[in-house]
Amino acid sequence: MQKTALVTGASRGIGHAVAKLLLSEHYRVMGISRTLPMNLPDLIPLSADLSDLEQLPQVADEVLNALGHIDVLVHNAGISCHGLFQEIPEKKLQKLYALNLAAPIQLTRLLLPSMLQRHKGNIICISSIWGETGASCEVDYSVTKGGLIAFVKGLAKEVGLSGIRVNAVSPGTICTDMTIPLGAETLKTLTDETALGRLGTAMDVAQLVSFLASDQSDYITGQNISINGGVI
Repeated sequence: MQKTALVTGASRGIGHAVAKLLLSEHYRVMGISRTLPMNLPDLIPLSADLSDLEQLPQVADEVLNALGHIDVLVHNAGISCHGLFQEIPEKKLQKLYALNLAAPIQLTRLLLPSMLQRHKGNIICISSIWGETGASCEVDYSVTKGGLIAFVKGLAKEVGLSGIRVNAVSPGTICTDMTIPLGAETLKTLTDETALGRLGTAMDVAQLVSFLASDQSDYITGQNISINGGVI
């Protein structure tokens, strides 16, 4: 039976690279994005704003109707939030926490029964280096990404005996639309702070996700794996 995958935030960056790679590995892939198109042949697209938590039950129903079951669930959708902790607008904070943390948890809650029924599943959350270390002027973003790591570690212990693996991937600075606003000077500084002397690419992260999705990693669960070029 052909394996299936659901990738959130699949229209660009890491999510797009993950969806593209899984398609090349003959997965049947559904991609969720707030904006369409996602420009990937054979991808099953679903337009949804995951920060609107009330939409999630309908989203889960549409996913299961389209795929039948989910072998691999990749939570990638997210936004960044730069600014002093006490100065972030409340509306922006609500969207940040909803999309980055509440949505992946709640979507997992909705899709987990189908995995438990099959005694099989693989959940991968895209966290961040800032979820591990924290970041000045990205405090709330750090909280959401650190929360994902805690979610992964707790859920993995709960569902392991049901044949379900749960892991997180924590990228360092990756060249995507999210990092462009940092500016050339900041990006050069971040490059200089990596042992490999370069920033990561979306495909670097996608290849790690692909490994975690595969049977080659079937003894790995409850882990947060850093992919950051060896931050000094």
